[in-house]
Amino acid sequence: MKHQIIHTDNAPKAIGPYSQAVKAGNMLFVSGQVPFVPETMEIVEGDVKAQAAQSLKNVQAILAEAGLDFSHVVKSTVFIKDMNEFAQINEVYAEYFGENKPARACVEVARLPKDVKVEIEVIAIG
Repeated sequence: MKHQIIHTDNAPKAIGPYSQAVKAGNMLFVSGQVPFVPETMEIVEGDVKAQAAQSLKNVQAILAEAGLDFSHVVKSTVFIKDMNEFAQINEVYAEYFGENKPARACVEVARLPKDVKVEIEVIAIG
């Protein structure tokens, strides 16, 4: 199956050998997004809620580049540094997804790139 690389300047550029997203058929696989501000490639200032919001803004920009939005997301994975911050991240997550409640995994990890507090990846269909 032929696939298409999705890239937008409205989300952080890849900091390694990967794509922001890959579209295969009607499926879009969005790489994990950390809370970098696209224009500066710096971590957004603020607490875990600010980091979760920036990560989701980055996901949103990539979805938009592919002509999709959060209503098209069917699966997400949330990686967090501290499970004690789960409720705060969930609050922000719910604001972005609204009534769409995709399947999801949330795992605490020992370390994330650049020592951020959260990273979010999604799979969308559209």
